Amino acid sequence: MILSTTPTLEGHRIKTYYGVVTGETIIGANFLKDFTASLHDFFGGRSNSYESTLREAKDIAMKEMSQRAAALGANAVVGIDIDYETVGQSGSMLMVSCSGTAVSIE
Repeated sequence: MILSTTPTLEGHRIKTYYGVVTGETIIGANFLKDFTASLHDFFGGRSNSYESTLREAKDIAMKEMSQRAAALGANAVVGIDIDYETVGQSGSMLMVSCSGTAVSIE
């Protein structure tokens, strides 16, 4: 499965458009991640624990979208858009959603 944020794929012709496919995930950050992130916020630097959680959520959403595209018969998804939001009480959950157009390419 080829995944791209571009509307076309260089060197490939789109044969069939199957429509929009999506993938979503909501993942929680635990107390320890919140605590270490607050230290990074105070002292400066990057929060590896939050970055890891963010990557995990994105990977899950992209995999779900790919599976939905494959179920339609697609071998690529183009025009992918990824959105990140915080949800839940005090923004303690991270929601990642992605959408794109499932296509068959040559």
